[in-house]
Amino acid sequence: IQKLCDRVASSTLLDDRRDAVRALKSLSKKYRLEVGIQAMEHLIHVLQTDRSDSEIIGYALDTLYNVISNDLEEEEQEENSAKQVDDLGSQFTEIFIKQQENVTLLLTLVEEFDFHVRWPGVKLLTSLLKQQGPQVQQIILVSPMGVSRLMDLLADSREVIRNDGVLLLQQLTKSNAAIQKIVAFENAFERLLDIITEEGNSDGGIVVEDCLLLLQNLLKNNNSNQNFFKEGSYIQRMKPWFEVGDDNCGWSAQKVTNLHLMLQLVRVLVSPTNPPGATSSCQKAMFHCGLLQQLCTILMATGVPADILTETINTVSEVIRGCQTNQDYFASVNAPSNPPRPAIVVLLMSMVNERQPFVLRCAVLYCFQCFLYKNQKGQGEIVSTLLPSTIDATGNSVSAGQLLCGGLFSTDSLSNWCAAVALAHALQENATLKEQLLRVQLATSIGNPPVSLLQQCTNILSQGSKVQTRVGLLMLLCTWLSNCSIAVTHFLHNPANVPFLTGQIAENLGEEEQLVQGLCALLLGISIYYNDNSLENYRKEKLKQLIEKRIGRENFIEKLGFISKHELYSRAAQKPQPSFSSPDHMMFDHEFTKLVKELEGVISKAIYKSSEEDKKEEEVKKTLEQHDNIVTHYKKVIREQDQELEELKQRINTLTSQNEQLQATVTQQVSQIQQHKDQYNLLKVQLGKDSQHHNSHGDTFQINGIQTEEVSKLKEELEEWKNKHELLQGQLKEKDSVIEKLNSSQLEMGTTEQSSQTSKLGGLEHSSELQKELEMLRSQIQLQSVEISKLQMENQKLQVMNTTADPMLGDSGATAATSSELERRLEQEIKELKSQVKTLSEEKESLKQNLDSSSSTVAILQDEKSKLQREVAESKKEQDDLLVLLADQDQKISALKIKLKDLGVPVEDEDDTESGDQGDEDEDGDEEEQD
Repeated sequence: IQKLCDRVASSTLLDDRRDAVRALKSLSKKYRLEVGIQAMEHLIHVLQTDRSDSEIIGYALDTLYNVISNDLEEEEQEENSAKQVDDLGSQFTEIFIKQQENVTLLLTLVEEFDFHVRWPGVKLLTSLLKQQGPQVQQIILVSPMGVSRLMDLLADSREVIRNDGVLLLQQLTKSNAAIQKIVAFENAFERLLDIITEEGNSDGGIVVEDCLLLLQNLLKNNNSNQNFFKEGSYIQRMKPWFEVGDDNCGWSAQKVTNLHLMLQLVRVLVSPTNPPGATSSCQKAMFHCGLLQQLCTILMATGVPADILTETINTVSEVIRGCQTNQDYFASVNAPSNPPRPAIVVLLMSMVNERQPFVLRCAVLYCFQCFLYKNQKGQGEIVSTLLPSTIDATGNSVSAGQLLCGGLFSTDSLSNWCAAVALAHALQENATLKEQLLRVQLATSIGNPPVSLLQQCTNILSQGSKVQTRVGLLMLLCTWLSNCSIAVTHFLHNPANVPFLTGQIAENLGEEEQLVQGLCALLLGISIYYNDNSLENYRKEKLKQLIEKRIGRENFIEKLGFISKHELYSRAAQKPQPSFSSPDHMMFDHEFTKLVKELEGVISKAIYKSSEEDKKEEEVKKTLEQHDNIVTHYKKVIREQDQELEELKQRINTLTSQNEQLQATVTQQVSQIQQHKDQYNLLKVQLGKDSQHHNSHGDTFQINGIQTEEVSKLKEELEEWKNKHELLQGQLKEKDSVIEKLNSSQLEMGTTEQSSQTSKLGGLEHSSELQKELEMLRSQIQLQSVEISKLQMENQKLQVMNTTADPMLGDSGATAATSSELERRLEQEIKELKSQVKTLSEEKESLKQNLDSSSSTVAILQDEKSKLQREVAESKKEQDDLLVLLADQDQKISALKIKLKDLGVPVEDEDDTESGDQGDEDEDGDEEEQD
């Protein structure tokens, strides 16, 4: 081995190195430790440097695989202990992954398409993940596109690589939610389901099993992937997996394994440990795609292997648990028997049959529990089969209630326990059914009077049956009496019950009986806590005194604590499915453990409470009941109001629909009217032409004198409008002249100070606004003049028609018709003219208002002008005063200069100083220009 390692390290020829690596590969299985210690570093170096030669790379990968992998031959496994083998593999893996670049290099080699490189690379990476899973997962996760590169293995056309790729992904996705999410979003579900379909679903080989195990890794306890699986409509693709034929004999072991994993995969999606919303949506999807129906078919099929039937029952249980739609469907499923029986009845028959396998009976109990979970309708149907009014007297069909009663009182303790727990689930959180079950009467033997179900349960308890039976009956009684005062009263009414319970609790018995003692203490505590004091001899206070005398409070509380301290109690509290290693361990139910948690504390408090505290508590309860009554009353009122609101909404909807219909009819009528108007206009044009050609048909104006009078009135009104129009134009001209004068006067005062300029600008703005208003008024007047001209034209037409009318008209029928038609048209035109006159009068009013506003603005402008004039005059006065002052100063300065000259002081003349200043200013200006 040492020589071969030297050849690998020092040989320059590739062939020599290749031969040396091949020789190391052949030795690596037998001398694993030696090859691993001496050659690993050289083999990694070969992987790094000889990438171009696929053959040497393949040999190197195979050698490393033989060194790291624990899949040794049987002979070697006999020689070495398993522990040493495991240690060796994990130690070599640790050495290999110490340098993260080695794993990255391996990922790169797995990308190679060459079979001799890719396949050993996949096997080596799988072995690394088996030995040091979390560390290798972390390296792959942080390497760029690490997981994506491995996903490409599923698309390889060579089945060997694809199948080993599935095994690699199985190891990669174990207990790593981040990698599971990446794999799922790299389209893993689609590819795996395609492979399962290609391989023949449940009839496929071990490849299907591997794909299903990988799907379980991706979905179990991963809410994100479960949601992605549901949203991607992959649940629908699971339905063909469960299509079984009529002949189910001779299933292969692989098919049983595959179908078992498929059922487990369904359960992963609807597990009670998942978030309720996610579970509910998956349950609905399974019902809508027909998957639940397919599972029920397997449930009722013949020849199905027992372990598949058991797992199918468990799967159906979780698909229907807490989903009303699915529970209703399951209640309607019938077994293919003659006559047909409900599936529930057939399953209960298996549960109370002691010849059936224990695991199957547990599965049926779980199915029944899931059917009743949050299903008050189903609970009512089960209890109703026990009530006297609904029992079938003929005895042709066996009901669920009868089977449960039969199991409850059979000689098989397991049947007793299962039936008691099943009946307790029928009463879970349903006070009405607890009261109704008190009506159930049982015929114990011929000649004896019937006994109530409650009484029969207590009778069996007192007879000292098996521990399992007594535990089951006590759980049933505790569930039945909790939160039901009437049931407590019925229980206490039997004088033998309380002494029996106190006797059981007070005795010092062995370990097996401690559990029964604890449950008896719980039942007695429930009888105190939910006691309504209706029985004088068994009031709360008296029962507490009895405990104090016979048992002792501390002893009672200690016995009560035996339940929650029991190992089987904590095991049952973990999950809803009853899973027991043997029938002897079947003691507690999951829902009952919740009840114990709820009641243990309150019963302990109730035992130590005084009578005064009890009274106070009762008063509080009464007030709470009153509040509840008030709340229920208001709820009722709100419900009624909601109904009224719904009715009103419906009425509104009907009225809106009617309104829409009416609007539609109105629009239709409007369109029809428009059509009629168009037709009328056409007729009008045609009649005008006819009147020009036939002058003899136009004397309709002289049928009566009303039309001519109206025409003359219209003429007079037109004249008035013309006069008003001229007056308005005159007023506008006057306003224009005033505004022009104002503008000219404001323009003249442009040389005054800053304050006067700002006020003047305001005046100009006012004048511009006035001009705009005047422009608007002019446009309105022009429009009015156009309308007046239209009216004049209409009037001329009417006059022409009036003058051209011929008085010599015959009395024929056609003439009368045309005259009436013309009369009607004329009346319509007169109406139109009146409306136009009305509009003109309205426009006149608006014009007046506009003129008033303009006159007010003119007045404002005049005021401002006068103010400006005053300010100008004041400024002129101030200027004159300043000039006078300056003149006085000049005189004084000149007098002072003369005096200075007389005194002999040299004084510059004003002309000299001015010229000097001017020169300085010119120099400064030149400097500024240069700058």
